[in-house]
Amino acid sequence: MHKLTDTQSKILTAGAQRPRNLALPLPKGLVGAAAKMAVGKMIDCGWLLEVEANIRRSDPLWRETGDGLGTTLVVTDEGLLAVGIDPVVVQTMAAIRVKARAGAQAEPKAPVPRRGTKQALLISMLQAPEGATLAEITAATQWQSHTARAVISSTLRKKLGLCVTSAKEGSRGMVYRINPVV
Repeated sequence: MHKLTDTQSKILTAGAQRPRNLALPLPKGLVGAAAKMAVGKMIDCGWLLEVEANIRRSDPLWRETGDGLGTTLVVTDEGLLAVGIDPVVVQTMAAIRVKARAGAQAEPKAPVPRRGTKQALLISMLQAPEGATLAEITAATQWQSHTARAVISSTLRKKLGLCVTSAKEGSRGMVYRINPVV
């Protein structure tokens, strides 16, 4: 069993935290012949593996092999075990990160209206039990009637996903309300 140097330990632990266990980039200051010697010893010990770099994923290159292709370095299971990290734990954490990223992309955060704006005023008027008529909305917001109807239709219903209903009520005319989502 080979004893790890500080540099080798840094390379392996950093690689364990990166996607697909990529060992690159190497620690700052490790360049040229020193980098080639350290990586060569780690490959000989089975701690690193030189694999074809995926240019589409922008994998960092260890060396070029010609024709626009190259290789990158990946920490092996033996390399993880050498620094005391269980490979199963690394694979599990990688799967959790992928699921978290997919979940974050699947459900965008719902927009929240700012306080003190005309839009917030309109929402509060429509959430009141009595609702609001178009005349009341235009008087409170100083909007023209077509603007008020457009905000109700596009912003409140479509962008914010609020359930805005309208009903004709006797002497008041058309009354708009936001129904609570159950």
